[in-house]
Amino acid sequence: MNKIRNAMLLIAVLVLISSGPVRAVGVAESDALQREHVAVTVYNNNQGLVRDVRTLKLPVGTGELRFKDVAAHVDPVTVRARSISHQDGFRVIEQNYEYDLMNADKLLDKYVGRTIAILDPACGSQSKPCREVAALLLSNNQGQVFQIDGRIYLGYPGIRVLPKLPAALIATPTLTWKYRNNLRKAQQLEVTYLTGQMNWKADYVLALNKTDSRADLSGWVTIDNKSGAVYRNAGLKLVAGSPHKVQPRPDRGVYAAEARMADAGPPAFSESELFEYHVYDLQGKTDLKNNQTKQIKLLEAAPVKVVKSLQVRSSGRPFRRTRGNQDQKVPVAVFIQFDNTKPNKLGRPLPAGIVRLYKADADGSYQYIGEDRIGHTPKEETVKLRVGEAFDVVAHRIQTDYRKISDRQHESAWKITLKNRKKEAVTVAVVESLPANWRILENSHPYEQTDAFTIQFQVPVPKNAEVVCTYRVRAGR
Repeated sequence: MNKIRNAMLLIAVLVLISSGPVRAVGVAESDALQREHVAVTVYNNNQGLVRDVRTLKLPVGTGELRFKDVAAHVDPVTVRARSISHQDGFRVIEQNYEYDLMNADKLLDKYVGRTIAILDPACGSQSKPCREVAALLLSNNQGQVFQIDGRIYLGYPGIRVLPKLPAALIATPTLTWKYRNNLRKAQQLEVTYLTGQMNWKADYVLALNKTDSRADLSGWVTIDNKSGAVYRNAGLKLVAGSPHKVQPRPDRGVYAAEARMADAGPPAFSESELFEYHVYDLQGKTDLKNNQTKQIKLLEAAPVKVVKSLQVRSSGRPFRRTRGNQDQKVPVAVFIQFDNTKPNKLGRPLPAGIVRLYKADADGSYQYIGEDRIGHTPKEETVKLRVGEAFDVVAHRIQTDYRKISDRQHESAWKITLKNRKKEAVTVAVVESLPANWRILENSHPYEQTDAFTIQFQVPVPKNAEVVCTYRVRAGR
């Protein structure tokens, strides 16, 4: 019965809406049908910039304009409206953001304490004539309470009928301006604002060849529009970077509406610089529907030269105490890296995103082998991806000796055993994190100091063989 009653109530509301609200004299309205151009710039921080251009003819003098079909998550303090037909043709004196959107409960809230009509649920059928009951709405809090013929009803079946729409409610988010206009002819108004609930990300696919020496790279951008508005035939730009945004103070509460003063073909995106960021401009137009996720190709490059490497990294355990006879198995990480350069078919800024890697199996079918996330990567830089862990290359690490030289000096010896069960030789990078004031006393293989506290051994391991890398280090405080 409740479902039937709610459905009937909704039908009555739609009938009232279709008849059109009573408009105040001198109030102009603009909706998306008057839109000539819209451009959307989407940022990585769940924010979008909308530029909406519409052609309007307004009365000369002071009036009110309701600018409809804006984003539901518009930030009102960022709105800027101006005439691009004439610099002084249009000026906003006061602005309000109307977000008290119409629904059945809000409509009934406006009629609490007033009398409405309730039609019999069978109204309109051939078996029963229409019967109308006058009901005083006492409450609309978690259900309706009516007074009918001196008796109190907790709910009442039938279609609720309201005499008219309350003036304070609107059907869509609307910017309302008090304006001063000096132009008698039609003019173009440009309205820009920031909105939340709009984001984009980049995703990449890297398909390796048989020898892991070349790969095909493709990139896609995914735009997520939950701003509450539709942008048809829109110009689209994506900004890669992190513009700083001031966060509201915890004690300010929720913002309320308030008045204020005023290479497989041509790439889908062209790229340019903006301040300390990069902008990707869609070559053409697109539709951004509300609650829609859209994907557009960003790049395609082939063949890209890649390098595979294996790495064993110490866990950063302390060197100033004994570890006993703990033989620790450590993972052998697999990395794929490539240079973001023009000779390598790239040489363009790569937005942050996830790179998913694939490789063909014995049947020629491509299989997923891992993924890694990259940050915003400028051109002429190297991209390094951790794909996973090696199956046929095993590493063990053990402390073989420890001596306390003094309260300020400690000495320890380490052995890293590398076992290669593959059919080809490999080279494993053994990366060791060292304490302060370290000094290598003995080492089985040459090492490179990569930073103040890190050394790296490049250890060749023949196929079906085992190699031991050892070193002794003295460290102080």
